[in-house]
Amino acid sequence: MARALEGIVVLDLTAYEAGPSCAQMLGWLGATVIKIEPPGGEAGRRALSERPDIDAWFFLLLNGNKKGVTLDLKAPEGRALLTRMVERADVLIENFGPGSMERLGFGYENLRRMNPRIIAASVKGFGSSGPYAHYKSFEMIAQAMGGAMSVTGAADGPPVRVEAGLGDTGAGLHLAIGILAAIVQRQTTGVGQRVEVAQQDAVVNLVRIHFRDQYQTGKPVMRRGNRSPGASPSNMYRCRPFGPNDYVFIHCATLEMWKTFSKILGRPELGDDPTLADRLGRTARNDELDALVEAWTEKRTKHEAMEILGDAGIPCGAVLDSGEVLCDPSLVERGMIVELEHPQRGKYPMLGNPVRLSDSPTEVKRAPLLGEHNADVLGAWLGCSADELKALQQKRVI
Repeated sequence: MARALEGIVVLDLTAYEAGPSCAQMLGWLGATVIKIEPPGGEAGRRALSERPDIDAWFFLLLNGNKKGVTLDLKAPEGRALLTRMVERADVLIENFGPGSMERLGFGYENLRRMNPRIIAASVKGFGSSGPYAHYKSFEMIAQAMGGAMSVTGAADGPPVRVEAGLGDTGAGLHLAIGILAAIVQRQTTGVGQRVEVAQQDAVVNLVRIHFRDQYQTGKPVMRRGNRSPGASPSNMYRCRPFGPNDYVFIHCATLEMWKTFSKILGRPELGDDPTLADRLGRTARNDELDALVEAWTEKRTKHEAMEILGDAGIPCGAVLDSGEVLCDPSLVERGMIVELEHPQRGKYPMLGNPVRLSDSPTEVKRAPLLGEHNADVLGAWLGCSADELKALQQKRVI
């Protein structure tokens, strides 16, 4: 069965998380993604690794479904090979610092001269224009500048960084959406275009709903911890055996849910209490209701609580730690967790593709070793002979 992006060739010149997450998504959807690294490997290949001689888990998580090629873009021969690749490719993704692509001779104007159909996609911290264009950025910087930190944390505590990759993977997924739109538009226009996503912009979009309070009150949005202003009870509640992640989140969104929940709590009269009949009445008594709920959850494990409430139609979720996520039956059964085998790491459970297409199944593949597909890409695809590849290797161009 053909895959959605079959025949689309993507050149991935990115490092770390934002760009690689974009390219990996395109690979999951069926594109041929060629990851181009310097001969020593991109920085993410060794990031936070427990051993310097094997690929880091950081790298493996973000570079599946790609072919691995090494290329020294500082060498004339390396740039010549990249030019030949651009001429044949559909998409080029980069997250270099401002001006780097231009200095290498691969700014957008040059790219479109090489291949008018090329889609040149970039992830930048603050975009290529504006007062912060020359500033460097990472995940936590994007969260700070995008408004995510200011709305995260306890009401009486400092702003808190979100562990989810809003600025990195969030920006990468936004970039993938832009690339897909450019591919569709190219079918009409016949030419490619630039696609850019700033990490700051992506974070602002991901916290968009929190601006509702800013518009309503004219004041900055306040931190609320785990409580929701739109429902009650809605909080994190302790469970047995009281470990660091033995909690369940319960979100009682409607009066009918509250009536059902009050019966489960053994207090059916609270479901008929007129002072608790709407959200405002219940949120006014948050402390009282939270204590009542936690007295119930503390007698159960998080999974027991989730099963009881889930079956009763009350939104709830056990707080899964990373180990529990990897063996969660729902994730495993639906293919979000798959078993892979790596030459250095052996067999391991890997996070898969969250997007399901009925006519374009995803085969999750491991990340490539450094330069693993040099012969395949530079030889079979570009036409370099074995002698040429050997000479390039001896000169450390590949």
